[in-house]
Amino acid sequence: MSANKKTEAMTYEEADSSSDEEAQNNESNDKREHEEEEEDDDEDMKSEDSEESYSDVYKGTEELQVEFEGRAPIDPDAEGISQLLQRLFPRAEINCNQLAQLLIAQNFVGSVICQCLDDGPESETDDNMVEDDTIFGITSVLNLTAKKEQPVIEQLRKYLLERAEKHATKQVHKQLRELLHNEQSHVGFLINERFINIPAQISVPLLQNLQQEIETAKAKKMKFNFDTLLLLVKFHRNAAKKSTSDEDQYTNAEEELLVERSKFSFEFTVDAECDAGLADESPRAKKGVLKPYRKLLALDAKQLPQLINDIQAYINGE
Repeated sequence: MSANKKTEAMTYEEADSSSDEEAQNNESNDKREHEEEEEDDDEDMKSEDSEESYSDVYKGTEELQVEFEGRAPIDPDAEGISQLLQRLFPRAEINCNQLAQLLIAQNFVGSVICQCLDDGPESETDDNMVEDDTIFGITSVLNLTAKKEQPVIEQLRKYLLERAEKHATKQVHKQLRELLHNEQSHVGFLINERFINIPAQISVPLLQNLQQEIETAKAKKMKFNFDTLLLLVKFHRNAAKKSTSDEDQYTNAEEELLVERSKFSFEFTVDAECDAGLADESPRAKKGVLKPYRKLLALDAKQLPQLINDIQAYINGE
Protein backbone atom coordinates (compact mmCIF):
# COMPACT_ATOMS: atom_id res chain seq x y z
CA MET A 1 0.00 0.00 0.00
CA SER A 2 1.28 3.43 -0.86
CA ALA A 3 2.20 5.59 2.11
CA ASN A 4 0.90 8.76 0.46
CA LYS A 5 -2.88 8.49 0.29
CA LYS A 6 -4.15 12.00 -0.40
CA THR A 7 -2.70 15.48 -0.63
CA GLU A 8 -4.60 18.69 0.07
CA ALA A 9 -3.24 22.26 -0.12
CA MET A 10 -4.63 24.15 2.84
CA THR A 11 -4.15 27.41 4.74
CA TYR A 12 -3.37 26.92 8.42
CA GLU A 13 -4.33 30.05 10.33
CA GLU A 14 -4.51 30.83 14.03
CA ALA A 15 -6.86 33.51 15.34
CA ASP A 16 -5.35 36.47 17.16
CA SER A 17 -6.04 35.90 20.82
CA SER A 18 -5.00 39.40 21.85
CA SER A 19 -7.86 41.34 20.22
CA ASP A 20 -10.08 41.07 23.30
CA GLU A 21 -7.32 42.55 25.48
CA GLU A 22 -6.75 45.51 23.13
CA ALA A 23 -10.43 46.38 23.14
CA GLN A 24 -10.45 46.13 26.91
CA ASN A 25 -7.45 48.46 27.28
CA ASN A 26 -9.18 51.16 25.20
CA GLU A 27 -12.42 51.21 27.18
CA SER A 28 -11.53 53.64 30.00
CA ASN A 29 -8.77 55.56 31.76
CA ASP A 30 -10.53 55.32 35.10
CA LYS A 31 -8.15 54.34 37.89
CA ARG A 32 -10.23 51.44 39.17
CA GLU A 33 -10.62 49.96 35.71
CA HIS A 34 -6.92 50.50 35.09
CA GLU A 35 -6.12 48.39 38.17
CA GLU A 36 -8.47 45.69 36.96
CA GLU A 37 -6.77 45.71 33.59
CA GLU A 38 -3.38 45.27 35.29
CA GLU A 39 -4.76 42.23 37.11
CA ASP A 40 -6.08 40.87 33.84
CA ASP A 41 -2.66 41.36 32.26
CA ASP A 42 -1.05 39.37 35.09
CA GLU A 43 -3.53 36.56 34.56
CA ASP A 44 -2.90 36.58 30.82
CA MET A 45 0.88 36.36 31.43
CA LYS A 46 0.31 33.35 33.67
CA SER A 47 -1.92 31.78 31.06
CA GLU A 48 0.73 32.33 28.40
CA ASP A 49 3.36 30.68 30.62
CA SER A 50 1.13 27.64 31.17
CA GLU A 51 0.56 27.28 27.44
CA GLU A 52 4.22 27.30 26.39
CA SER A 53 4.45 23.50 26.50
CA TYR A 54 1.62 23.13 24.00
CA SER A 55 3.41 23.71 20.72
CA ASP A 56 0.88 22.09 18.39
CA VAL A 57 -1.04 25.29 17.70
CA TYR A 58 0.70 28.23 16.06
CA LYS A 59 0.15 31.45 18.05
CA GLY A 60 -0.10 34.69 16.09
CA THR A 61 -1.75 36.41 13.18
CA GLU A 62 0.60 35.42 10.39
CA GLU A 63 -0.97 33.17 7.80
CA LEU A 64 0.90 29.94 7.11
CA GLN A 65 0.68 28.28 3.72
CA VAL A 66 1.05 24.59 4.50
CA GLU A 67 0.47 21.71 2.13
CA PHE A 68 -0.89 18.64 3.88
CA GLU A 69 -0.90 14.99 2.92
CA GLY A 70 -2.69 12.00 4.34
CA ARG A 71 -0.66 8.82 4.82
CA ALA A 72 -0.73 5.61 6.79
CA PRO A 73 0.29 6.04 10.45
CA ILE A 74 3.76 4.78 11.39
CA ASP A 75 5.55 4.17 14.69
CA PRO A 76 7.13 7.65 15.00
CA ASP A 77 3.61 9.15 14.83
CA ALA A 78 2.64 7.64 18.20
CA GLU A 79 3.36 10.71 20.33
CA GLY A 80 1.54 13.09 17.98
CA ILE A 81 -1.50 10.80 17.77
CA SER A 82 -1.54 10.43 21.55
CA GLN A 83 -1.53 14.21 22.02
CA LEU A 84 -4.53 14.56 19.71
CA LEU A 85 -6.39 11.86 21.65
CA GLN A 86 -5.60 13.55 24.96
CA ARG A 87 -7.40 16.64 23.69
CA LEU A 88 -10.42 14.49 22.89
CA PHE A 89 -10.37 12.77 26.32
CA PRO A 90 -9.01 15.41 28.72
CA ARG A 91 -7.83 13.82 31.97
CA ALA A 92 -9.80 10.65 31.27
CA GLU A 93 -8.64 7.28 32.54
CA ILE A 94 -7.82 6.17 29.01
CA ASN A 95 -4.28 5.24 28.04
CA CYS A 96 -3.93 7.40 24.93
CA ASN A 97 -0.45 6.00 24.23
CA GLN A 98 -1.88 2.48 23.97
CA LEU A 99 -4.76 3.77 21.88
CA ALA A 100 -2.29 5.39 19.49
CA GLN A 101 -0.37 2.13 19.22
CA LEU A 102 -3.57 0.27 18.33
CA LEU A 103 -4.29 2.76 15.56
CA ILE A 104 -0.76 2.39 14.20
CA ALA A 105 -0.91 -1.42 14.36
CA GLN A 106 -3.91 -1.41 12.01
CA ASN A 107 -2.21 0.97 9.55
CA PHE A 108 -4.07 -0.63 6.64
CA VAL A 109 -7.05 1.45 7.81
CA GLY A 110 -6.90 5.15 8.64
CA SER A 111 -4.70 8.15 7.84
CA VAL A 112 -2.74 10.81 9.65
CA ILE A 113 -2.40 14.39 8.43
CA CYS A 114 1.17 15.62 8.13
CA GLN A 115 3.02 18.38 6.34
CA CYS A 116 3.94 17.68 2.74
CA LEU A 117 7.66 18.48 2.78
CA ASP A 118 9.13 20.72 0.09
CA ASP A 119 12.86 21.30 -0.22
CA GLY A 120 12.38 24.45 -2.30
CA PRO A 121 13.54 27.85 -0.97
CA GLU A 122 9.98 29.19 -0.78
CA SER A 123 9.09 26.69 1.97
CA GLU A 124 11.87 27.80 4.34
CA THR A 125 9.71 30.16 6.44
CA ASP A 126 6.89 27.71 6.94
CA ASP A 127 9.27 24.87 7.77
CA ASN A 128 10.81 26.98 10.54
CA MET A 129 7.37 27.54 12.10
CA VAL A 130 6.01 24.00 11.77
CA GLU A 131 8.00 20.95 12.85
CA ASP A 132 8.49 18.39 10.11
CA ASP A 133 7.26 15.47 12.20
CA THR A 134 4.11 17.17 13.53
CA ILE A 135 0.92 15.10 13.25
CA PHE A 136 -1.87 17.56 12.44
CA GLY A 137 -4.74 15.08 12.58
CA ILE A 138 -5.93 11.50 12.35
CA THR A 139 -8.96 9.84 10.78
CA SER A 140 -9.49 6.18 11.62
CA VAL A 141 -11.81 3.66 13.28
CA LEU A 142 -11.45 1.06 16.03
CA ASN A 143 -13.64 -2.00 16.59
CA LEU A 144 -15.10 -1.68 20.11
CA THR A 145 -16.68 -5.13 19.86
CA ALA A 146 -13.92 -7.36 18.47
CA LYS A 147 -11.21 -5.62 20.52
CA LYS A 148 -13.14 -5.35 23.78
CA GLU A 149 -10.62 -7.53 25.60
CA GLN A 150 -7.87 -4.99 24.93
CA PRO A 151 -7.29 -2.98 28.16
CA VAL A 152 -7.47 0.41 26.45
CA ILE A 153 -10.67 -0.51 24.59
CA GLU A 154 -12.14 -1.65 27.90
CA GLN A 155 -11.22 1.76 29.32
CA LEU A 156 -12.85 3.53 26.37
CA ARG A 157 -16.06 1.50 26.63
CA LYS A 158 -16.23 2.21 30.37
CA TYR A 159 -15.66 5.93 29.76
CA LEU A 160 -18.56 6.12 27.29
CA LEU A 161 -20.96 4.10 29.44
CA GLU A 162 -20.18 6.07 32.60
CA ARG A 163 -20.79 9.38 30.82
CA ALA A 164 -24.02 8.04 29.36
CA GLU A 165 -25.24 6.88 32.75
CA LYS A 166 -24.56 10.30 34.22
CA HIS A 167 -25.56 12.63 31.36
CA ALA A 168 -27.80 10.80 28.87
CA THR A 169 -31.49 10.03 29.12
CA LYS A 170 -32.41 6.56 30.37
CA GLN A 171 -33.42 5.57 26.85
CA VAL A 172 -30.14 6.69 25.27
CA HIS A 173 -28.13 5.05 28.04
CA LYS A 174 -30.00 1.81 27.40
CA GLN A 175 -29.41 2.06 23.64
CA LEU A 176 -25.68 2.57 24.10
CA ARG A 177 -25.40 -0.25 26.62
CA GLU A 178 -27.22 -2.64 24.29
CA LEU A 179 -25.01 -1.63 21.36
CA LEU A 180 -21.79 -2.25 23.24
CA HIS A 181 -22.96 -5.59 24.66
CA ASN A 182 -24.31 -7.00 21.41
CA GLU A 183 -21.71 -9.47 20.13
CA GLN A 184 -23.45 -9.90 16.77
CA SER A 185 -23.54 -6.23 15.73
CA HIS A 186 -20.08 -4.69 15.75
CA VAL A 187 -19.57 -1.09 16.83
CA GLY A 188 -16.78 1.08 15.47
CA PHE A 189 -15.34 4.10 17.24
CA LEU A 190 -14.74 6.72 14.55
CA ILE A 191 -11.84 9.12 15.18
CA ASN A 192 -11.85 12.42 13.30
CA GLU A 193 -9.30 14.61 15.08
CA ARG A 194 -7.20 17.49 13.75
CA PHE A 195 -5.74 20.85 14.76
CA ILE A 196 -8.12 23.77 15.01
CA ASN A 197 -8.33 25.99 11.90
CA ILE A 198 -7.36 23.24 9.48
CA PRO A 199 -10.24 23.67 7.02
CA ALA A 200 -13.12 21.20 7.01
CA GLN A 201 -12.48 20.46 3.31
CA ILE A 202 -9.67 18.10 4.29
CA SER A 203 -12.15 15.81 6.07
CA VAL A 204 -13.77 14.71 2.80
CA PRO A 205 -10.78 12.93 1.15
CA LEU A 206 -9.76 11.49 4.52
CA LEU A 207 -13.22 10.03 5.17
CA GLN A 208 -13.50 8.81 1.57
CA ASN A 209 -10.18 7.06 1.92
CA LEU A 210 -11.27 5.53 5.24
CA GLN A 211 -14.47 4.23 3.65
CA GLN A 212 -12.50 2.60 0.82
CA GLU A 213 -10.09 1.00 3.27
CA ILE A 214 -12.96 -0.34 5.37
CA GLU A 215 -14.47 -1.95 2.27
CA THR A 216 -11.10 -3.48 1.36
CA ALA A 217 -10.69 -4.85 4.87
CA LYS A 218 -14.20 -6.32 4.81
CA ALA A 219 -13.43 -8.03 1.49
CA LYS A 220 -10.46 -9.68 3.22
CA LYS A 221 -12.76 -10.94 5.99
CA MET A 222 -11.30 -8.54 8.56
CA LYS A 223 -13.54 -7.36 11.37
CA PHE A 224 -14.57 -3.99 9.97
CA ASN A 225 -18.19 -4.80 9.15
CA PHE A 226 -19.80 -2.25 11.43
CA ASP A 227 -23.49 -1.67 12.06
CA THR A 228 -22.95 1.47 14.13
CA LEU A 229 -20.21 4.07 14.31
CA LEU A 230 -19.72 6.10 17.49
CA LEU A 231 -18.13 9.53 17.12
CA LEU A 232 -17.13 11.78 20.02
CA VAL A 233 -17.49 15.39 18.89
CA LYS A 234 -15.80 18.45 20.41
CA PHE A 235 -17.68 21.73 20.65
CA HIS A 236 -17.88 24.88 22.76
CA ARG A 237 -21.02 26.46 24.15
CA ASN A 238 -21.66 30.12 24.69
CA ALA A 239 -24.26 30.08 27.44
CA ALA A 240 -27.32 32.03 26.41
CA LYS A 241 -28.77 35.03 28.12
CA LYS A 242 -32.44 34.92 29.05
CA SER A 243 -33.72 36.18 25.70
CA THR A 244 -31.45 34.07 23.46
CA SER A 245 -30.61 30.42 22.87
CA ASP A 246 -27.29 28.68 23.47
CA GLU A 247 -24.68 29.09 20.75
CA ASP A 248 -22.65 25.96 19.95
CA GLN A 249 -19.40 26.17 17.98
CA TYR A 250 -18.04 22.87 16.68
CA THR A 251 -14.28 22.41 16.54
CA ASN A 252 -14.65 20.42 13.31
CA ALA A 253 -17.29 22.25 11.27
CA GLU A 254 -18.48 19.16 9.38
CA GLU A 255 -19.47 17.42 12.62
CA GLU A 256 -22.35 19.84 13.15
CA LEU A 257 -24.04 18.15 10.19
CA LEU A 258 -23.36 14.69 11.62
CA VAL A 259 -25.18 15.68 14.81
CA GLU A 260 -28.33 16.10 12.74
CA ARG A 261 -27.80 12.69 11.07
CA SER A 262 -27.17 10.68 14.26
CA LYS A 263 -29.50 7.92 15.47
CA PHE A 264 -29.10 9.16 19.03
CA SER A 265 -26.69 11.34 20.97
CA PHE A 266 -25.91 12.82 24.35
CA GLU A 267 -23.57 15.56 25.53
CA PHE A 268 -21.53 16.43 28.59
CA THR A 269 -19.24 19.23 29.69
CA VAL A 270 -15.50 18.71 30.20
CA ASP A 271 -14.91 22.15 31.69
CA ALA A 272 -13.72 20.71 35.00
CA GLU A 273 -11.31 18.32 33.26
CA CYS A 274 -9.69 20.96 31.04
CA ASP A 275 -6.78 23.12 32.14
CA ALA A 276 -5.15 26.08 30.38
CA GLY A 277 -3.39 23.82 27.94
CA LEU A 278 -6.11 21.28 27.27
CA ALA A 279 -9.24 23.46 27.26
CA ASP A 280 -9.32 22.86 23.52
CA GLU A 281 -7.77 25.48 21.29
CA SER A 282 -10.24 28.36 21.14
CA PRO A 283 -8.81 31.62 22.56
CA ARG A 284 -12.29 32.56 23.73
CA ALA A 285 -12.55 29.22 25.54
CA LYS A 286 -9.29 29.94 27.36
CA LYS A 287 -10.75 33.26 28.56
CA GLY A 288 -13.81 31.45 29.93
CA VAL A 289 -16.26 32.84 27.37
CA LEU A 290 -16.98 29.41 25.88
CA LYS A 291 -17.34 26.16 27.80
CA PRO A 292 -15.88 22.94 26.32
CA TYR A 293 -18.27 20.06 25.71
CA ARG A 294 -18.27 16.60 24.17
CA LYS A 295 -21.15 14.97 22.32
CA LEU A 296 -21.32 11.26 21.51
CA LEU A 297 -23.06 10.48 18.22
CA ALA A 298 -24.36 7.09 17.09
CA LEU A 299 -24.25 6.92 13.28
CA ASP A 300 -25.55 4.27 10.91
CA ALA A 301 -22.36 2.72 9.49
CA LYS A 302 -24.14 1.71 6.29
CA GLN A 303 -24.85 5.40 5.65
CA LEU A 304 -21.20 6.47 5.82
CA PRO A 305 -20.84 6.99 2.02
CA GLN A 306 -23.96 9.17 1.98
CA LEU A 307 -22.78 11.06 5.07
CA ILE A 308 -19.52 11.87 3.29
CA ASN A 309 -21.48 13.17 0.30
CA ASP A 310 -23.60 15.26 2.65
CA ILE A 311 -20.47 16.68 4.28
CA GLN A 312 -19.10 17.63 0.85
CA ALA A 313 -22.35 19.44 -0.01
CA TYR A 314 -22.44 21.07 3.43
CA ILE A 315 -18.91 22.41 3.04
CA ASN A 316 -19.68 23.69 -0.45
CA GLY A 317 -22.77 25.47 0.85
CA GLU A 318 -25.14 23.42 -1.29
